[in-house]
Amino acid sequence: MGGFDTIDWRNGKVVMLDQRRLPVAETYMECESVAEVADAIRTMVIRGAPAIGCAAALGVALAAHGARAAGRDAVRRAAVDAARELAETRPTAVNLFWALERMKTALESAAPQTAAADLAARLLEEALRIRDEDIAANRRMGQLGAGLLPATCAVLTHCNAGALATGGYGTALGVIRAAVEQGKTVTVFADETRPLLQGARLTAWELGRDGIDVTVIPDGAAATLMRQGRIDLAVVGADRIARNGDVANKIGTYSVAVLCASHGLPFYVAAPTSTLDLAAASGEQIPIEERGRDEVTTVGGALLVPPEARVLNPAFDVTPARLVTAIITERGVARPPYGESLAALCRNVP
Repeated sequence: MGGFDTIDWRNGKVVMLDQRRLPVAETYMECESVAEVADAIRTMVIRGAPAIGCAAALGVALAAHGARAAGRDAVRRAAVDAARELAETRPTAVNLFWALERMKTALESAAPQTAAADLAARLLEEALRIRDEDIAANRRMGQLGAGLLPATCAVLTHCNAGALATGGYGTALGVIRAAVEQGKTVTVFADETRPLLQGARLTAWELGRDGIDVTVIPDGAAATLMRQGRIDLAVVGADRIARNGDVANKIGTYSVAVLCASHGLPFYVAAPTSTLDLAAASGEQIPIEERGRDEVTTVGGALLVPPEARVLNPAFDVTPARLVTAIITERGVARPPYGESLAALCRNVP
């Protein structure tokens, strides 16, 4: 798969593939401070809910690592302060907060007399475990989701829910990868996904590296392809899933779900259980991030919109549960009614 690392720990630094520069250049950013990790998340050097969680966990470990020489109490303070700073980066992806809670638990469960270096090592071990567990969950999710795909099919994706959006392998693209590995013939139509073109830049890049047949389409072309019978189903990722099965994902996902319903096509969501937010009764309680106007008004520095024009740039939308055919997780495939099936999956702890 791919031959790249989305995020890693190397020589005391958090190293991320800079997704802003793909597909033109494959370069890595080395973060030496929590502020740099936070900025990388905020500016989308790294993006995708599971990958953001991995980055946040490693950011806490980085802070602890840097405070080792000042003693145990300094390590604890640095980790707590880092978690607070990282929690303010992006509000919608629940994996961010889930990973930070995991890191806080690792910190609080350490014995009071734990040496500074050992405490920092414990936090790094937990952060790397979060990443490795995510990769394993994606592979399991892929195997489960692949069973839903016909032997020959054309799949629509939106945004990027692949190895780049996770610790590795991917959620929605993990389902596609697993199906291909099982010998199924899968062609992919990737929505370009305005305004940051994650489908055109990222999904096409990583599927192309794997030799998976992919065609980039304008976001507005999906309806026509469905009417022509050229799309069989859609698979997308998620940034947060409410208790009732409402799904927050990249802006434009709701449109895809509506189109699938109109054309009688399955609409699947693939996401790890760390993306479930059972505290949110419905999508109405999911915070939706608003991003800056420049993402809409410019591409590559070229101005596309009159300077005086107002711009609205919500990063996500919410797809109602009634439009979701199934939610694929590493613990099983949930189907309506989601209030029951998602809660059952969360009780299904290996």
